[in-house]
Amino acid sequence: MAREINTVGVVGFGTMGAGIVEVLARTGLTVKVVEVDAAGVERGLGHLEHSTQRAVKREKLTADESAALHGRVSTSLDLGTLADCDLVIEAVPESIELKARIFKDLDEVLKPEAIIASNTSSLSITEIGVVTKRPGKVVGLHFFNPTQVLKLVEVVRTVVTEPDVITDVVAFTERLGKSPVVIGDRAGFIANALLFPYLNHAVKMLESKYATREDLDAAMRYGCGYPMGPLALLDLIGLDTAYEILDTMYHQSRNRLHSPAPLLKQMITAGLLGRKTGRGFYTYDGPDSPVVVEDVHTPSEVDSATQAREVQRVGVIGTGTMATGIAEVFAKRGYDVVLRARGLDKAEKAIGAVRKSLDRAVSKGKLSEADRDATLARISPAVEFVELADCDLVVEAVAEEIGIKKEVFAALDEVCKPGAVLATTTSSLPVIEIAAATSRPADVVGLHFFNPAQVMKLVEIVETISTGADVVATARRICLDLGKHPVHCGDVAGFIVNALLFPYLNDAVKMLEAHYAEADDIDNAMKVGCGLPMGPFALLDVVGLDVSLAIQRTLYNEFREPGFAPAPLLEHLVTAGRLGRKTGKGFRDYS
Repeated sequence: MAREINTVGVVGFGTMGAGIVEVLARTGLTVKVVEVDAAGVERGLGHLEHSTQRAVKREKLTADESAALHGRVSTSLDLGTLADCDLVIEAVPESIELKARIFKDLDEVLKPEAIIASNTSSLSITEIGVVTKRPGKVVGLHFFNPTQVLKLVEVVRTVVTEPDVITDVVAFTERLGKSPVVIGDRAGFIANALLFPYLNHAVKMLESKYATREDLDAAMRYGCGYPMGPLALLDLIGLDTAYEILDTMYHQSRNRLHSPAPLLKQMITAGLLGRKTGRGFYTYDGPDSPVVVEDVHTPSEVDSATQAREVQRVGVIGTGTMATGIAEVFAKRGYDVVLRARGLDKAEKAIGAVRKSLDRAVSKGKLSEADRDATLARISPAVEFVELADCDLVVEAVAEEIGIKKEVFAALDEVCKPGAVLATTTSSLPVIEIAAATSRPADVVGLHFFNPAQVMKLVEIVETISTGADVVATARRICLDLGKHPVHCGDVAGFIVNALLFPYLNDAVKMLEAHYAEADDIDNAMKVGCGLPMGPFALLDVVGLDVSLAIQRTLYNEFREPGFAPAPLLEHLVTAGRLGRKTGKGFRDYS
C-alpha cells in the first residue's frame, strides 16, 4: 500500500531550498523547514516572499493563495521538529561530509518509515545514505533551478533503495506537477552528466583564446537555439557550483573531459563566481542581477580599422539545400548571384528550388510578389567556372568531401579575378587544406552558414593562419549586411558549434549504450531540465547518424581525445543503415 506523504521537511533554505518549499506548499502540503541559523531562515523567507509576490503580480497566484501558502510553511533551527515528517528533502551545499552528517542526524529523529531524499546534483546517494540505518529509504530527488518553473525531477535510486520507496517518490513528484525520470546513482545523473562536460569544453575554448565569450555564447544560441550560451549559463549556475560538480564527476569517471578547466579554479580563487557575486565570465550591474554591463572585455561596436573589400556580385557553387538557401539570402539583399552547377538542367532546377522557397514566403505574407520577382531576376545560372570570373565573392557549397572541395578551389583559382574572396561553407573540414589548393590562400575564408540558411542567423567566420585581415573584415561586413550574426573562430575541427555540440551528443549515445537511462528519459531530461529545443536523440535523428558519426570522427582524429571517440552504438546503427529520419529509422522508428 502506498505511503501517505502529507508533511514534508526541507533542510536548507537557500535559493534551491526556498524553491522546493514553494513548490511543496503550493501543492497543499505542510512544510517544515530547518536552517542552521536565524539569518538563514530570514534569507530563505525573503526568497519565498520575493517569489510569491512576483507570482501574485503576474496573476499566477492570488493574494489569498499566497497567504495560505505561507501559512503552510513553518521554520526552525532544530532537526527534531521534523520528527513527524513523511519525507525530508535535504537541500544544503554540495559537501558529502555535511550531507552525510545531516542524514545521520535525521535518521535518529524520523519515524522508521520516513523517506530521506537528497537534492544533490552530483554526489553519490549511496555514499550519503550508507551512514543511516535505513539506506533502503534513501533516494536522490534532484530538482532543477528555478524549481517553480522547471518540470524535471531526477529520482535517483541506489542498489539498496526499496522498490516501493521509488514508486511512492515518483507518485509524489507527479503530484507536485513534475516530470520524474528514474535513474541509477552515477555522478551527474542524466542532465548534469551531459551538460557539464559541454560547459567545461566551452571554458577551455575561451581559455585557449579560440573565440571570445560573446561569440561562444552567440554560436550556441543562434546555431542550436539554446536559451543561453554556455558561459552565461555558468554565470547563472555559479562557477563554484560548476567546479564542484565537474570535480565530483571527474573523481568518479577519471574522464579528462570532466576535469575542471584551470580557468574555473582561477576565477573562483579571485572571487568571480558569476551572477551571485556580480562578476563571472561577464560583469553584472550588481550581485544576483541578470543585467550584463560593459567591461574591459566587451568588444567595441566600432568596425575594424581594416578596410573591407567591395562585394557586389556573388557566385554560389552547388545545387543542394545549402547552396540554394545561400543564393536566396544574397539575392534577397540585392546582390547579383551566379549559381553554378555541373549542368544547365541542375542549375535551372536549383533556381526552381529558390523560386519554391520564395513562393512559400509570399503565401505566408512574408514577401511581396514584386520582391520575389526581383530576387529571382538577380540569380543567373552557370555551368562553366569561367562564368564566375567577375564575381567579387564566391561561396562554395558542394558535398562535404575534401577532394571535391579542393578541385573546386583549384578551378576557382584559375578563373577568378585578383582580389576575389573565396569562401567555403564546410562545417568541419580544415579550411587551410582547401585554401592550399589555390595560389591565393590569403583570399580564402570559411563562411559556415547553418541550415536552413534563409532562417538561421548564425554564420561562423573561420580564419586560417593565412587568411588576410581584409578578407575577414569583408566576410564580417557581408554577414552583417545579410542580417546574420557572425562569430569568429580559428580553423580547428568543428569550429565552435559542432565542436561543442557533437561531443555532447556522443556522450548521450554512450549513456544509452551503458543502459543507464532510456532514450526518451535522456531526451526529456535535456529538454525539460535544461530548456533545450530538442533532446540529443531527436536531434541526432534529424541531423543524420552518418553525418553525426563523420563529424565525431573528424573531432576525434584532430584532437586525439579519448572521450571524443565515437560511441560504438553510433557506429553500429550507421553500419545497419539506421541513419535517422531520412531512412525512417534511427534511434527511433518513423512512419
